[in-house]
Amino acid sequence: MKFIHQREHLNEGDLVVIQCSQTCNIRLMSDANFRSFKSGGRHSYHGGAFDRFPAKIVVPSSGFWNVTLDTVTRRAISVTRKPNFEWSIKFVRRTKS
Repeated sequence: MKFIHQREHLNEGDLVVIQCSQTCNIRLMSDANFRSFKSGGRHSYHGGAFDRFPAKIVVPSSGFWNVTLDTVTRRAISVTRKPNFEWSIKFVRRTKS
C-alpha cells in the first residue's frame, strides 16, 4: 500500500488543510490507528474521500496525529503509467484567546 504520510503534534481545534491534484483518500489518525492502518487492520480516522480542494479537517483533540493521503484507484487508469500527483499538507494553528 502506497501513501503519503506526515506526523505532527496538533492541538484541539487546529485545522489540517490539504491540496491535491486529484481525488484522494485523506485520513487523520492517532498513532495507534495509524499502526493498525499500516498493517492492514481495522482503524478509525477523520476524513474520507475528497474530490474538492482544499480539504479541511478539524483536529478533535490535542496530541500526535498522522495524516495520510492515497489516491483513489480507478480501474480505467493504466497500472503501468504513474499519474501526476501533486499535493500539500498545511496546518493552521488555533490561536489561543
